[in-house]
Amino acid sequence: MSLYDDAVLVLKGYENPADPGQDELRQVYLDHLARHPDGMWKACEAGHLTASALVVDPERGRVLLTLHRKLRMWLQMGGHCEPQDASLAAAALREATEESGITGLTLLAGGPVTLDRHPIPAPCHWHLDVQYVALAPSGATEQISDESLDLRWFAYDEVASVADASVVRLTELARAALEQRR
Repeated sequence: MSLYDDAVLVLKGYENPADPGQDELRQVYLDHLARHPDGMWKACEAGHLTASALVVDPERGRVLLTLHRKLRMWLQMGGHCEPQDASLAAAALREATEESGITGLTLLAGGPVTLDRHPIPAPCHWHLDVQYVALAPSGATEQISDESLDLRWFAYDEVASVADASVVRLTELARAALEQRR
C-alpha cells in the first residue's frame, strides 16, 4: 500500500466526536488529496500532509517540546513525509524519534488524536498535519537535533505558557486519550 493510500484510509477512519470541526477538516484533507496526487509531498505547492507526534512521559505528566529552529516556537515533533515512510503513523514516529533523540518511542494506539491545518511560508501554502501521541519509555533521555534550538520537558499545565493554541489543544487531547486508556 502506498503512503497516499494509507493517508486516505487513516483519514476516512478518523473520528473526533468531541470536535465537530474536525470532521469538516478531515474532508478538507481528503478533498486536497483527491485534487493533488502529490499532496503527500513537500513539493506540492498547494499544500501537503505532514505527520507529527506529541512526545509524552505519562509517568511524570509531561510533554517534550522542541523550540523549532526556523519558526522559533515551541512545538511538538513532526514534519514532512519521506518516500521510505510506509504510513502516516510511521512518518510521525520517525519524526518524533529523529527530533527528540529518544529511542523506543511508541505511538498511542487508536490512530491520530487530531488534525491541524496551518499556513506556511511560500512556495507552499498549507501544512495539513495529522497529529499522533508518542509515548516515551521510562527513563527516556532526549537529545537535541539540528532542527531544534532547544528541547525541553513541560508539565501538562505549563504548555499554555509557552506554546500556541494548537499545541495546547494537542496536549489536552493527548491527556484525554491517556486517561481513556487507563
